[in-house]
Amino acid sequence: MDINNLLAERTRKMSVNTIREILKVVAQPGMVSLAGGIPAPESFPIDILQLLTNRVLEKYGPASLQYDPTEGFGPLRNALAGDLGSRKGIQAAPENIFIASGSQGVLDAAGKIFISKGDPIAVESPTYLGAIQAFDPYEPRYVTLTSDDQGLIPESLEEVLGREPIKFIYLVPTFQNPTGRTLPLERRQRIADIIQAHDALLIEDDPYSDLRYSGQPSPPIKTLAPDNVIYVSTLSKVFAPGLRIGYYIAPQNVKDWLVIVKQGVDLHTSTFNQALAAEYIQGGYLQQHLPHIIRLYRPKKDAMLAALEAYFPKEFTWSRPEGGMFVWVEGPKGYDMQELYYRCVKQNVAFVPGQYFYTDPAIGIHTMRLNFTMADAATLNKAVKKLAKVIKE
Repeated sequence: MDINNLLAERTRKMSVNTIREILKVVAQPGMVSLAGGIPAPESFPIDILQLLTNRVLEKYGPASLQYDPTEGFGPLRNALAGDLGSRKGIQAAPENIFIASGSQGVLDAAGKIFISKGDPIAVESPTYLGAIQAFDPYEPRYVTLTSDDQGLIPESLEEVLGREPIKFIYLVPTFQNPTGRTLPLERRQRIADIIQAHDALLIEDDPYSDLRYSGQPSPPIKTLAPDNVIYVSTLSKVFAPGLRIGYYIAPQNVKDWLVIVKQGVDLHTSTFNQALAAEYIQGGYLQQHLPHIIRLYRPKKDAMLAALEAYFPKEFTWSRPEGGMFVWVEGPKGYDMQELYYRCVKQNVAFVPGQYFYTDPAIGIHTMRLNFTMADAATLNKAVKKLAKVIKE
């Protein structure tokens, strides 16, 4: 059967996730992957999960296996309210915290309720590939915001909001994917002032802020402009991504629309998985386990930065993140990282060409994203050395 004539027009804007396709390549035996944004398997609390599973079945019984409200499992919403208040300064009542099947679902829902064809939305350049994929089917017009080594430049945002009827702004302010950059407090405050002055809506995507290896944390923008920010986060990086537990806090006049969208997509997130997450947080296991993840990733990040310093040509520059999962590398203007990728794969090392993180891929042809969480320090050193060798050749 030929379905081409049956497809909706919006499918023209849909494409496979490039990184997911690259991960199929790096699954080959002997390949060292610096490509995916994937937590290390040894970061998963396997021993705790066994305990939590038994506790959930004993505590909630059949209710943990039943349909549940779209808004989320009550005990998890209670647990998140306490955790967000104590660790991130976000004061939110449980009834204002909503659970999603991973944070990706929130981005798609936002696109569905806000974007009509041709509407302008503002994004960083580069920005998270998954956000581009979530928004693309609704056919927005992307307006790129100017960034530097400290992230979004507030004056760029003010200029854009002054000239365009922007539907919303999308930012990853802390350990950004793909660059690893973090907005300093002064810029966060300035951005909060700007969006309030323009009555603008910001989607603050915050999946990485718990993965801090050095320096001092800055408050989420949500704490500085609560009525203008949809705060989105996930437990994928600090619990287990396969459980698909994301959550968001939205302004009063937005949250009901996001719930309506979710009802039409999946009714609700897995009750059992939410119950596991509730016990993980309420039992103090998150705070107990997070230092283990930090100890696991910190030397890997340091090893990658040391290897880049030791082996890469002086014409290349890179970010030096204080946390997260990524290092961003820029080569000389015009250098073709896509072509380099194919040569490196033949040498059993893979990365993600940076062009995929731009709404205009031609802009980022000379960039690459490196992930350091999946390999040990010695392997990272060898992989970066091999990358440098291919570059020099």
